[in-house]
Amino acid sequence: MATVAIDSLKGQYAELQAERERTWSPAQLAANAGQRRTLTDRFDPSATVQSGDILPPFDLVDVDGDAISLDDLTADSRALLVFFRFAGCPACNLALPYYDRTLYPALKARSIRLVAVSPQTPDKLRDIKDRHNLAFTVASDPGNGLARALGISFVPDDRPEPPPAGWIGDVTGTGTWELPQPTVLLIGPGRTVEWIQVSPDWLDRPESDEILARIG
Repeated sequence: MATVAIDSLKGQYAELQAERERTWSPAQLAANAGQRRTLTDRFDPSATVQSGDILPPFDLVDVDGDAISLDDLTADSRALLVFFRFAGCPACNLALPYYDRTLYPALKARSIRLVAVSPQTPDKLRDIKDRHNLAFTVASDPGNGLARALGISFVPDDRPEPPPAGWIGDVTGTGTWELPQPTVLLIGPGRTVEWIQVSPDWLDRPESDEILARIG
């Protein structure tokens, strides 16, 4: 069996899963694996935006509360948006610092803006940016508006009513169960979609070299 480098994202996710198998109950493991499998089985690539599509005008909000329009992001060059779930998501806390180390410098050299995007409210999102000292912008997608336009949002199958304390709507500050599937989106001038990759299994996200190979 081939070994996976721990400094790769795949290797880090393998370690995360191994730790969960040591510490989680069988029911927790089954529920987590089942939801990831269901999202993967349901995923329809044709239901998302496609290369060449033009996105509607849209404003994100950074952790300082400042608006960032898609037009501004792509006024002079391209922008890469990395959608993640929320600041406390363990898989996201591996992905974002990994991209900060291995993807951001190469994008900066190409004058491509990198923005990490979550529906979580800006005040709550600051936690992940500060904790990892991320060099790139972290911004909120209010109401999952952009995620919906892209066709990448979902709600988990297990949604107890009434919601329990600490449910996802409390965590994100959105008051809803809706989250984006982890996605890498490259957009060019005029809000034109150049490339999109969706990861319905949130423990299977692209490596930086894979992203850079698609960007060129």
